[in-house]
Amino acid sequence: MRKVTVPLDDRSYPILIGENILANLGENCRRLKLGKRCAIITDSNVAPHYAQRTADTLKAAGFDGVVIQINAGEQSKDLKNVGAVLNELAARRLERSSFVVALGGGVVGDLAGFVAATYLRGIDFVQVPTSLLAQVDSSVGGKTGVNLKAGKNLVGAFYQPRLVVCDIETFTTLPDREFRSGLAEIIKYGIIYDPKLFAYLERRMDQILARDSKALAKIIARSCEIKAEVVGQDEKESGLRTILNFGHTIGHAIEAISGYGKYLHGEAISIGQIAAARLSAQVARLSDLEVERIEKLFESAGLPTRIRLNAKQLERLHTATQLDKKVKGGEIKFVLADRIGAVRWGINVPPKLIDIVLDHK
Repeated sequence: MRKVTVPLDDRSYPILIGENILANLGENCRRLKLGKRCAIITDSNVAPHYAQRTADTLKAAGFDGVVIQINAGEQSKDLKNVGAVLNELAARRLERSSFVVALGGGVVGDLAGFVAATYLRGIDFVQVPTSLLAQVDSSVGGKTGVNLKAGKNLVGAFYQPRLVVCDIETFTTLPDREFRSGLAEIIKYGIIYDPKLFAYLERRMDQILARDSKALAKIIARSCEIKAEVVGQDEKESGLRTILNFGHTIGHAIEAISGYGKYLHGEAISIGQIAAARLSAQVARLSDLEVERIEKLFESAGLPTRIRLNAKQLERLHTATQLDKKVKGGEIKFVLADRIGAVRWGINVPPKLIDIVLDHK
């Protein structure tokens, strides 16, 4: 088992990464001296596989857990479901000493974290991400939230978990498309921070796609280390943490205009990262050779690299980018790369240039 610590002084917490470690969840929660009552928030895809197993390990450690299930899918990440889950917690008489277990992918983690942040003005929560995307991204760093019709994650809170448990064994039930989606965030860490990770992904993509446990443990741990280092320096995204948004401004806009469901998050930010790489070649110092390496790596992961938009769709995309959380003074601030492993943030990009890179053939 590997362990990564997110360094936030008295709110620091461990990320545990390994095979078949879900069975130890109850004991790990007991060591944290969490309250006896808890709610396991999960979805309709994950619950049949892992809800009972999670409830059993918690019960064996002396906890009294209740399972609350939402429908699977990005469409469930809204205020209506937040309200329903909050009412369920109240109906089950959860108290301030109680805690929430987020069991599932990014949708469950984001929603459950926001519920924990707001119920009784905040109760403890534990992340048990079951998708590759959630293990390397949304479960780490304390960003929680839900979508509005206007855009993705526009309502939320910074609220750190007490523990993150990444069990690689949960990938046995993860659909191939979801697995590949998670690779988009791992590739991002290589682009923004670690050229050695990027090169490892280039060499070992076949092994990774075959879900080799050693390769997966290595890249998950390194991704979590990078995010932990960044979050430890800039928890609330006032500077450095912005680099984690490479490709996300356009990616989130693609998700918004396509109705949250046509593209998985990783698929949308794959397209967004290719666009950001092309912008980087135009506005920053990224070489054409490195743009080509980036595009080839996404292609080798089986992820989409382009999108065809007509004039009306491009207009909607620009409107969606204006609702991005990184907009300041009405201007969109992009994260762009000077080279693989080094990026800058806060860069203005003319909207017309966005059209050009998206229409790249």
